[in-house]
Amino acid sequence: METITQFVSNASDFLWNVILIILLCGTGIFFTFRLKFIQVRKFKEGLKIVFGNMKLKGDKSQHGEMTPFQSVATAIAAQVGTGNLTGAATALIGGGPGAIFWMWVSAFFGMATIYGEAVLAQKFKTVKDGEVTGGPVYYIRQAFKGRFGKILAACFAVFIILALGFMGNMVQSNSISAAFTEVFQARNIHVEPVLFGVILAVITGFIFLGGVGRLSSVVEKLVPIMAGIYIVGSVALILMHITAVPEAFRMIIVGAFQPKAVLGAGAGIAVREAIRYGVARGLFSNEAGMGSTPHAHARAKAKNPHEQGLAAMISVFIDTFIILNLTVFSILTTGVLSSGKEGTALTQSAFCTSFSGFGDIFVAICLFFFAFSTILGWHFFGQVNVQYLFGRKMTKIYSLIVVLFVIVGSALKVDLVWSLSDFFNGLMVIPNALALLALSGTVVLICKTYDKKDSKKS
Repeated sequence: METITQFVSNASDFLWNVILIILLCGTGIFFTFRLKFIQVRKFKEGLKIVFGNMKLKGDKSQHGEMTPFQSVATAIAAQVGTGNLTGAATALIGGGPGAIFWMWVSAFFGMATIYGEAVLAQKFKTVKDGEVTGGPVYYIRQAFKGRFGKILAACFAVFIILALGFMGNMVQSNSISAAFTEVFQARNIHVEPVLFGVILAVITGFIFLGGVGRLSSVVEKLVPIMAGIYIVGSVALILMHITAVPEAFRMIIVGAFQPKAVLGAGAGIAVREAIRYGVARGLFSNEAGMGSTPHAHARAKAKNPHEQGLAAMISVFIDTFIILNLTVFSILTTGVLSSGKEGTALTQSAFCTSFSGFGDIFVAICLFFFAFSTILGWHFFGQVNVQYLFGRKMTKIYSLIVVLFVIVGSALKVDLVWSLSDFFNGLMVIPNALALLALSGTVVLICKTYDKKDSKKS
């Protein structure tokens, strides 16, 4: 088993650290220049579209559609997961503070990529089994006609079902049970990890059975609340160490180009490692170019594809430039980077420096909301592809399997499952990015069309 785990881990590392960095960053840079830095030009308009439609009780839409805010909330629900608490810490440990600079760079270009994904998802959405649906499988078929397009779309569908629907949701439930188990163990209380899995399975199963309507209703309330709680706690922590913020910025900027100047001459981290960890973890966190979030953006009852694309850009901004950065500065300003702890434990350690006795609980609660919302989003993305491959009847069976995986995942050590999830996540990117590049002309045309309309209005 260790040999298999190591093989899959090595394959995943090669995919994420070489092929996908080039493919995803290259796609983001390509779209940024072709769309004339749309993430800068239209940023204010994107904010207005998202928060101008923000409601805790959205309008009722027909045929499984969502309001623009519900679609963005669903996308953010999937994006803001354990990666925002664990991924940031992993990037800091593996690539040093400089990795965060490259994380910012990848997210900046990723905003242009996700604009393209959302535009194409809206452009080529369709009605299937009485519901509006869409996503990469539909625009892949438009990009590549004939048998090749069908095979490529089917491969994407299988990859996302395995990566997110099954294995991904298993490790999310494992993260929740591990965080709460550690909290109870620190207080000498023994609780079986599977108990958290059963509770989580009951809650998620109830939401799954309610369909898209119940999902969108939950996430439009959950996302603002969970983000708000974490933002308040993190900002309070950073303000307690406000004098350390300038040094944190210095560590990030200098570390991006001279890691040894920040970590000491004996540090084994080179610029290459800072770039590798920053870009890879950044892309994994915000999912720009992976082909997951277009499923939510396709369901939006948007005025036009261009507006939904602008709304999609804001989800990347919120995920990386707000939520993830709060974790980064919480760790750097409290000085726990050299504590020897890793992952979620490093983040918990940062909060415990100022919130003694409660910091680990706070992080565990936030992790629950983050991972829980990711399970909802990833289940939905997988469901769309199950329906594409096998029809609507199979979606109930799929949901049942996901619930079982949530229970099993909470009680297992899932190193192999994490590696497999990462690997299939990476495989998802390839057909999606190829379709994005092939249909870039369509994205540019839509952007130009609505840019002209906007200029005439002004």
